[in-house]
Amino acid sequence: MASLVDAIEYGAVRGAVGVLSAMSWDHAVGIGARVAALGYRPLGIRRRVVETQIATAFPEWDAAHVRQVARAAYENLGRTSVEAALLPTLSNERIVSLFDGEGDWPVMAQAYAEGRGVIVVTGHLGNWELAGSYIAARGVPVEGVTRRMTNPLFDRYLTKTRQRGGLGVIADSDAVRRIPRALRAGHVVAMVSDQGTKGMASTFVPFFGRLAKTPRGPAVFALRSGVPVVIGTAVRLPSGKYRALVEPVEVVETGDREHDVDTVVARYTAVLERWVRAYPEQYLWHHRRWRRRPEDEVPPAAERGESRE
Repeated sequence: MASLVDAIEYGAVRGAVGVLSAMSWDHAVGIGARVAALGYRPLGIRRRVVETQIATAFPEWDAAHVRQVARAAYENLGRTSVEAALLPTLSNERIVSLFDGEGDWPVMAQAYAEGRGVIVVTGHLGNWELAGSYIAARGVPVEGVTRRMTNPLFDRYLTKTRQRGGLGVIADSDAVRRIPRALRAGHVVAMVSDQGTKGMASTFVPFFGRLAKTPRGPAVFALRSGVPVVIGTAVRLPSGKYRALVEPVEVVETGDREHDVDTVVARYTAVLERWVRAYPEQYLWHHRRWRRRPEDEVPPAAERGESRE
């Protein structure tokens, strides 16, 4: 049941979306970037977390470069949030027009053409929500696995927003039942798999040279179903348009299921790391990626004494 605080938060979000919807796309997205930048400075919301994680991932960078990328990451989060909120107002043709050519779309098209369904792994890089809408706009049925929000009003609103954008929604609590059904229907199933959330089946694999707790669901379902697996997202180009990044992920069965799952998880995480290295300012550094670590791992000096924001 929604509380008064839930209702206030929901009302604020709906009001903001209403105002942004009355603006041009570029103007609204620009406002999102500027407002989000305030979170970095002067407000300092999770600033230490973001800077520490960037410095840990790129130890060769000096402090000035870390701060530059950190601020850009806040701006990217603002753009991404506004774009995701406004996606349902766009036609399929308009969504496709946000991209600079096909990019790696032929990789997705080839996997989908097999007719067995496709598992798409993605991460919090670029605009992952736009990537899902782009798949739908290209006429491919796609369903995304999502976690429920703590605010029930906002959760229902977000679900409806995604559905209006052409994206089917599978709650993570229904994943075991609904993912196989979607794959049997030949649909694409998208999963965000770069945050080690408590209670989620995960494994530790390398990410920027350190073990990071990473969801193993895409690998498990891939090995059970035998469908093609790709990793993909949409990254913003200097022109303001997006590029579709898609790569196939090799899935090999050796008879050792645990080993095979860990291998697949490591493969798609390695691709994500490569993309983050290419577009570090478009990654969501706000989530403490290495917060959960193997018990015998000693944290690097950069993280000792890190704020627990």
